Amino acid sequence: MRVQIRQEIADVHTAFQHIRIVETEALGKILLLDGHVQLATLDERAYHEALVHIPILSLENPGRALVVGGGDGGVLRELVKHEALERIDMVEIDAGVVDTCRKHLPELSNGAFDDPRVQLHIADAFGFMKQVSKPYDFMVLDITDVYEGEDGALSEQLFTPEFYDDCRRALAPDGMLVTQADNHVFCPYSMEGIIAALKPHFEKLGSYQALVPSFGGYSAYVWASQSSEVQKEFPQTKAARLDLAYLSETTWRLAGESLLFAKLQR
Repeated sequence: MRVQIRQEIADVHTAFQHIRIVETEALGKILLLDGHVQLATLDERAYHEALVHIPILSLENPGRALVVGGGDGGVLRELVKHEALERIDMVEIDAGVVDTCRKHLPELSNGAFDDPRVQLHIADAFGFMKQVSKPYDFMVLDITDVYEGEDGALSEQLFTPEFYDDCRRALAPDGMLVTQADNHVFCPYSMEGIIAALKPHFEKLGSYQALVPSFGGYSAYVWASQSSEVQKEFPQTKAARLDLAYLSETTWRLAGESLLFAKLQR
């Protein structure tokens, strides 16, 4: 996919990665990390709303949430809409992503970093997860993909059985974890690998999709829990309290319609 760039907005090198923000003719502003598209303002709400609300709206009264990655603030923006959440921790390894996006893409977080329930931890999530003492009701893994042909990816150890086992121990028995799983049409191996790594650690497992043009058409997601499940029906009453741009009864139904996205049983 090619897009025409209107102007360069930010070009930052940190100790971890190359952060670039550009304004394009077709997709709005695009955030790239090490040359890979992370989001576009044209459709980022589709990605973030599906990632956060489809699983959390399937839970009863979640009080504690954890975000791994997500330094752009889009996940936080959606989470703070849930008034029942009492605490939201974010673990982001690169402060440069947070600082650059708050400066040049403030609409993404929309003030969420200043919400008193949010605690930002600039740390390696692999080590952070081993020290969790109080379980979370909801976990969002909004981490960068591991790309074919690239060694030493920043998030590589976060796609491992060891990390997922740490997540299981840090998750409440009726809580739910959700992770982005790349584009299942062009990169089915990403979702397949995540499912294979999660399956030994959780009793219930499933996946769903959203329409995200800037990702090549689709984004896949995988959820896991010991006892809870993603609802098949759109929770109209709960959703009505949220400011949603993408999620609706139609897109909720589309999220689970593909045969690739049936609930997976152990």
